[in-house]
Order: sequence, then structure tokens, then C-alpha cells
Amino acid sequence: MSDHRPTARDYPLAETAPDRVTGSRGRTLDELTLQRALSGEIGMEDLRITAGALRAQADVARSVARDALAENFERAAEMTRLPQDEIMAIYELLRPGRARSRDDLAAAAARLRTEFDAPRLAAFVDEAAGLYQKRGLFRTRY
Repeated sequence: MSDHRPTARDYPLAETAPDRVTGSRGRTLDELTLQRALSGEIGMEDLRITAGALRAQADVARSVARDALAENFERAAEMTRLPQDEIMAIYELLRPGRARSRDDLAAAAARLRTEFDAPRLAAFVDEAAGLYQKRGLFRTRY
């Protein structure tokens, strides 16, 4: 992605700036063909959304005052750095009745900050911990 911060005028990026939408190995959308997929030349890394694409979507959302949506895209951008098993572990902890205490969520938030440089995700988990405490959602339900 270039330094230009996209706005609503640039939406959808895949149509207005397809050369800016690339996979993690730098392939553009035009390079993603069925023939290349069938030959094995294209793998999952080429199909996954990148942090840059998600941040660009956040810029578009913010340009039309959709700040909450922009925050979601920015958290998603951070999530691209996490291994799949970590995402699933945190997802499981966030389900009501799955974390035993606030400490479980606090530990997950700390891991997000220190191991994965994901401050937005960590803040989200910290916020959830406070709300779960307030609403009594730490009790074991299953």
C-alpha cells in the first residue's frame, strides 16, 4: 500500500486501486487466477487479507466518520500477526462463562501486548474483562 490514505472516494479499493490490494507475498488481484491456484502457484498466503488492506479499509471508514468500524478494521489488522491457535484461544476465553476470572483475560491481554504487539486487541480484551466482571460472566456455565 502506498502512503496515500484512502477515503470513501477510493472505495472499493479492489476496483479503484487494484494494484494497491496485494497479498502477503505481494501478488496483486490480477495475478490471482484459477489457473494459478490449480497449478499450486497460488497458496493461502496469497488469498489472506493483509494488515495493510485492513488499515486501508479503516482509513476509508474513518473518512466517513465510521470510527467504530475503523477500530474493528484496525484490530483485525493486528490480528493478522497472531497465530491461528492464539486467535482461537482468545475467542474461547471471550465466550461468556469460559474465562474463570478477570486474571485469565488480563493474561491474554498482556500476551497480546508483549508477544504480538497488538495494543488495540489487548485494550479490547481488557475492556471485555471489566464488563464481564461487572455482569458476572466469569462464573462457570459449562
